Amino acid sequence: MEINKDKTIKNIAFFVFDQVEVLDLNGPLDVFVKANIIIPNSFNCYTVALDTTPIFAESNTMQIIPKYTIDNCPQADLIIVPGAFPETVIKLFKDEHFESRFTAWITAQAQRDTVIASICTGALLLSNTKLLDGKSITSHFMMTDLLQELNPDSQVVTGPRYIDQGDLLTTAGITAGIDAALYMVTDILGQDVAQQIIEIFEYKAELQIH
Repeated sequence: MEINKDKTIKNIAFFVFDQVEVLDLNGPLDVFVKANIIIPNSFNCYTVALDTTPIFAESNTMQIIPKYTIDNCPQADLIIVPGAFPETVIKLFKDEHFESRFTAWITAQAQRDTVIASICTGALLLSNTKLLDGKSITSHFMMTDLLQELNPDSQVVTGPRYIDQGDLLTTAGITAGIDAALYMVTDILGQDVAQQIIEIFEYKAELQIH
């Protein structure tokens, strides 16, 4: 794994927004939660939003009350940016208020050596940050053409479940976020812990090196 080998990953911020895709968020989150069961206090996981206004997951299926805002959250070692239905992500990307505040926060965090990981269509939300420039990146197959259009200086790759670029990790669609989280746990806590999580999940992981 290339992600900051000498960096301690403890605080993991999950950025949330209205209509966030449930498995994009909960899939990776549950991997780190299960890691904490196996080795207690390995990670401090929390949700972060632009403000404390309660939001709803995709199709208004569940309400989420963010634990922190971007103004008062603990300094993150890793930020996970989930995606949403394509129309939702495009709408957010075009929302000047959302995009300007989100971009400023993510950019500032990256300058503090925080690792940024996008899940599925979440990569599109990073398109104004310059963090994708010169990088190999991926996303849900339905959005790769648009992602390339928005990021002409990046190489958008289809096929891999995730792509690790050191300080940036991007994933393919939805369940690929679980594989990416297992990949990160493998690097941080070891293969044995990741394998125990896979067994708990009864999940057939696709772990790979990219």
